[in-house]
Amino acid sequence: MKRGALVSLMAAALGAAVVLTSGTPRAHAASPAARASSPAAHTALGRLWLGAAWYPEQWPESRWPKDLALMQAAGINVVRVGEFAWSTLEPHQGQYHFGWLKRAIAAAARHHIFVVIGTPTDAPPAWLTSRYPQVLRVHADGRRAQHGNRRQFSYASPLYRRFCRDIVTRLAEHFGHNPDVIGWQIDNEYTNESYDAGTRRLFQRWLKRRFGTLAALNRDWTSAYWSQTYTAWRQIPLNARPGNPGWMLAHRQFVTATWLGFQRNQIQALRAHIAPRQFITTNIGGLGWSDNWDHYAITRPLDIAAWDDYVGEGQLDFYRNGAMSDFVRGWKRQDYWVMETQPGFVDWAPVNNSLVKGGVRAMTWESIGHGADAVLFWQWRSALGGQEQYHGALVGPDGKPEPLYGEVQRIGREFKRCSKLIAGTRPRSTVALLVSYDSRWAIDFQRQSVRYRQLQVLLDYYRPLENLTHAVDIVSARAPLAHYRIVFAPSLNVISKSLAQHLRNYVRSGGVLVLGPRSGMKDQYNRLNVERQPGPLVPLLGGRVQQYYALLKPVVVSGALGRGSGRIWAEALSPKSATTQVLLHYGAGNAWLTGQAAAIEHRYGRGTIIYLGTILNRRLMHAFVAQRLASAGVHSPFGVLPAGVELMRRVGEGREVVIVINHASAARTVQLPYAMRDVLHRGRSLRVLHLRPQGVAVLERPYRL
Repeated sequence: MKRGALVSLMAAALGAAVVLTSGTPRAHAASPAARASSPAAHTALGRLWLGAAWYPEQWPESRWPKDLALMQAAGINVVRVGEFAWSTLEPHQGQYHFGWLKRAIAAAARHHIFVVIGTPTDAPPAWLTSRYPQVLRVHADGRRAQHGNRRQFSYASPLYRRFCRDIVTRLAEHFGHNPDVIGWQIDNEYTNESYDAGTRRLFQRWLKRRFGTLAALNRDWTSAYWSQTYTAWRQIPLNARPGNPGWMLAHRQFVTATWLGFQRNQIQALRAHIAPRQFITTNIGGLGWSDNWDHYAITRPLDIAAWDDYVGEGQLDFYRNGAMSDFVRGWKRQDYWVMETQPGFVDWAPVNNSLVKGGVRAMTWESIGHGADAVLFWQWRSALGGQEQYHGALVGPDGKPEPLYGEVQRIGREFKRCSKLIAGTRPRSTVALLVSYDSRWAIDFQRQSVRYRQLQVLLDYYRPLENLTHAVDIVSARAPLAHYRIVFAPSLNVISKSLAQHLRNYVRSGGVLVLGPRSGMKDQYNRLNVERQPGPLVPLLGGRVQQYYALLKPVVVSGALGRGSGRIWAEALSPKSATTQVLLHYGAGNAWLTGQAAAIEHRYGRGTIIYLGTILNRRLMHAFVAQRLASAGVHSPFGVLPAGVELMRRVGEGREVVIVINHASAARTVQLPYAMRDVLHRGRSLRVLHLRPQGVAVLERPYRL
């Protein structure tokens, strides 16, 4: 399919998906289209989705009605099915058994439950991998994967993609216009790349298309270093070992392109046969922060973004989980789905403890507060066999509800009460954190300090921003920035000329840009910029980094904001303009840094650029962020909340919805800036909110956009 046609189809489908995900479940005999004739009518009905992963192929068909009745009683209105069922859908090559799936979808509909079909391509059947072993993935050490697990396929194999396209096409032909199917999930948690000879040849051809000539590649990779110069494309290796920085960055970009090709193959098969109202997504794993490939690129062709939200060992860290939720929302800059979340505990952590009582409800509402329109648990019922027998579920192997079931029932009642209110709303912020996958990869390739962990650096910025604004966007560095009053870029290591121009335009037009350590050190080929940091942004900053230092111990940092410390990393900054102001200095303790500038600020056009060259301790970081927000005119009427309390805000035409959660182990009281209606408790109006541990409040008031 030509790109233009595909874009048009995706745009049309996106509109349909937005309509459908706010639709209301129905009796089997009436389709959504029969109830309303326009997108506006569907949207007005409103919907939050509560669901689970259901595997009917693992159980006798006589058991289905009991499971579905329990789902309905819990308020579940959507299930995901089919994602690992290839051997049941096609038990022998060319023999298709879809009747059971059709009956399962119809049975779900009788209980007012919609269906998302997962394409089964993450788990190929044994007949395929034994008859065509060339489709199996090759590990980095040269071993070929074997059957008996999942993701044993090579994501680049043309033959495997043909089998994928066949099964997906046939599923789309059968269910693409089924009124009870609302969407499709492609595969499951894209993860592993392959190092087989065919993938290496594809990598070499991809490089040839990108660079054009070996002379250009050798120049951009500085391949004269260690005599790495290539004289033939076939000489370029493919492995998982550290190597030339340019080659390493290109490989990550190739992995992204290859997963995109794998995904595009299935998108095209689906779009040829499914109704525009059915959405297409994939569930992204890795606890949100994985960097196997670029999440922004992967989600761009999809109708909605979706991820799998797990805690693993321990209890919910609401700052981390909130940041990851905001990160997911930023992939497409729209509301998203949680396609999997843990029903109490998992089976893959070092210690698979359960979340505290009420913790699943709090985690679910946190997702809604940060922009989720759906939360689905993995899984509905414990499997009798297989590798995940100990994983949490809502129903045990005996078919009886687990203790957590009652908590999910409560969520279901609350979702039903809040659906129409929340439908059509979304989080809105005037503050953003910028992320770049090229920068993430470049730093992780050459960290200089094992303690420089980029997620922790991001959270150092996120915590005070969340505490002070209660609304943070985390978006691509290349996203539109004009509506943000201030943006923070904690580790923008790779700054190309085009990205520099994008940021320059933002600042010139009145924006405030705060750069963190290691900014602008590299260009788009992962080469050191000729200019000192921040590279092409030096003219804006009116200063530059003189030198960078990985720290063995913290250094003193002080200024008008107070006194604290810089840790892990420190850069000595040198103002180069009379109008550049020094905000923080390094104190005694490290002779290379003593008396040097730790943070500088410069006006450019109608805006301001700030460079912070170290990682501040929490108290000083809070003061730094608070001062930057105040100077940018950003504030929240809710102020700073009691410890352990999280507040999230979603707005839509005519209303503001505020979700407040007490994650603490003791009761908390929150003073509200104005009266709001308590949606979950008799709709009373209040100005003071009392929350028990793990307590949740959903508040509402009229609001004009």
